[in-house]
Amino acid sequence: MSETQKAVRQVDPVWERITSEAEDAVQAQPLMGGLIHACILHHKTLDKALSYRIAAKLCSNEMSMVILREIVDGAYAAQPELIAAARADLMAVYERDAACHRLLQPVLYFKGYQAVQAYRVGHWLWQQGDWDLAYFFQMRISEIFGADIHPAARIGKGIMIDHAHSIVIGETAVVGDNVSMLHSVTLGGTGKEEEDRHPKIEDGVLIGAGAKVLGNIRIGHCSRIAAGSVVLQDVPPCKTVAGVPAKIVGEAGCSQPSVSMNQVLAGK
Repeated sequence: MSETQKAVRQVDPVWERITSEAEDAVQAQPLMGGLIHACILHHKTLDKALSYRIAAKLCSNEMSMVILREIVDGAYAAQPELIAAARADLMAVYERDAACHRLLQPVLYFKGYQAVQAYRVGHWLWQQGDWDLAYFFQMRISEIFGADIHPAARIGKGIMIDHAHSIVIGETAVVGDNVSMLHSVTLGGTGKEEEDRHPKIEDGVLIGAGAKVLGNIRIGHCSRIAAGSVVLQDVPPCKTVAGVPAKIVGEAGCSQPSVSMNQVLAGK
């Protein structure tokens, strides 16, 4: 290990842990050495590793990996908050996903985490007015990760999207901090109107698998939406809703539903 790498580890314990886990993984299974070296151990910082991973996943005959890495590197250099959000998302996945045992896992394997990081770059491009490139990111994220997130949607930090399959988040949707959602969640509109038409999800909300939240409605902070529910009206803070259409069935059951990930309804 070089002196530079040692210095980086001393000031970045998250990256130190990821690289340590990567070294252990290579030792345990040498056949993974090529992948892990390319994705983790060849890089000096988390942002460089994420840049490589995003570019490797989204590249195609239409857009080379080299170009995509330049785009992602440019986004990270221009807006360091993207890396801060990536770290918050990483810790959210590690703390909330029972299947996540190492920080290395989301960076290498979890498409929910990777999709959100790629979306964040696409959102930055959208904010710069680079709409066609942002749409390209949306298209490739949908094709590769199965998550269709409009680049104009606003998503906070500390996000955990478990499994990520068939996630849809519309153009005017807003998702707060520390939100957790499972597969097949839709944050959608209810018609062809072009104005503000998608849900606003406040901080700390837990959205169960297959839930559909439709229209310009507000889901109050620290609430729970039960799996399979269809939510068409505002939800007050700290409540649990369930059903089609969804109705309030009780309190949220804890102060941070998105962190506890408890989806069992009281009395069931």
